[in-house]
Amino acid sequence: MTQTTDSTDFLAPARLGRLALPNHLVMAPLTRNRAAADGTPTPLMAAHYAQRASAGLIIAEGSTPNAVGQTYPDITAIHTDRHTAGWRQVTDAVRAAGGRMFLQLQHGGRVSHPATTGLTPVAPSPVPLPETIFTPRGHRQAAVPRAMTADDIRATVADFAAAARRAVEAGFEGVEVHSANGMLLHQFLAGNTNRRTDGYGGPAERRVRFAAEVTEAVADAIGPDRVGIRISPASRVNGVREDDTDGLYAALLDRLKGLDLAYLHLVRSDPATGWYRRIRADWPGVLIGNPDLTGLSTEAVTRAAREMLAAGADLVALGRPFLANPDLVERLRLGAPLNPVRDRYFMYVGGAEGYNDYPALAAQPSSDSIVATDGARVA
Repeated sequence: MTQTTDSTDFLAPARLGRLALPNHLVMAPLTRNRAAADGTPTPLMAAHYAQRASAGLIIAEGSTPNAVGQTYPDITAIHTDRHTAGWRQVTDAVRAAGGRMFLQLQHGGRVSHPATTGLTPVAPSPVPLPETIFTPRGHRQAAVPRAMTADDIRATVADFAAAARRAVEAGFEGVEVHSANGMLLHQFLAGNTNRRTDGYGGPAERRVRFAAEVTEAVADAIGPDRVGIRISPASRVNGVREDDTDGLYAALLDRLKGLDLAYLHLVRSDPATGWYRRIRADWPGVLIGNPDLTGLSTEAVTRAAREMLAAGADLVALGRPFLANPDLVERLRLGAPLNPVRDRYFMYVGGAEGYNDYPALAAQPSSDSIVATDGARVA
């Protein structure tokens, strides 16, 4: 567990396993569509993450472990030598600026399209995304995915493990397995997207099997102290529906808590919910809480971070506040106003606008609010 002198002082130093962190704030993974068309990270991305190196930990955006796992255009990947070299430029820049990074490993499953990948999406069952999806040709009707075979499952587990090894080679301190927000692992967890009758479907104990096997394989590949997992209990992002949230995550934690993972990351954590309290009580290791920020002023972010730690989280993950404020830690330390997010440049666009051109406090203090946009599509 992390150690501080004040349990709600999110600016105090912390620890995450072998890592010494300068503060308790984590930059959450945010899809921004700034990679090259083949998924290779760009110098623009290296500059973006280096600007935000004062975060206690950066969890880089979801990166696909194989070609069929790609979600949207210009999403990062980590399954070729070119990808690995591109990510090495990013981690070198962040490390030179004093930062530390994990990489999120994300397979989109049915959240994909042949117009983007040239491949038929795969999923636990042939249940399409109930909405359109962005492709290089604009928004298109979702494709019906192909149900994964036993061989597909074994190959995908191996791809996650290989991607984790590449991430370490690329200079990351570790990886985060993305089992949230309606992506492939979450599709196996949710009853409406998993209609299988084999050992990966049906009761909760079988629906958690794929997520557990991926996490176990990744931990075996690079060591459990380098591995976190992200979950989003009760989320309906990308059309998933769990129905049995309490039993589902109790079963998943039973499979995972003996691994001694680096952390468990809860999306949009609300300490008032029963499932949050039960997960905190049941999880023996580091818990990263991602507060659901309804007010995004400096005061609201500060209050949410303190409440998250008071409710038992060990670290606090923030997305849009870091997105719009490269110097977020210093702004919160001073109680200074925050930059607003420019929604026009949020996703599905390239370039530095709305990405690397947010001013630091010394350059241009700005308004004390952040505009939340397109929340359902942030991975």
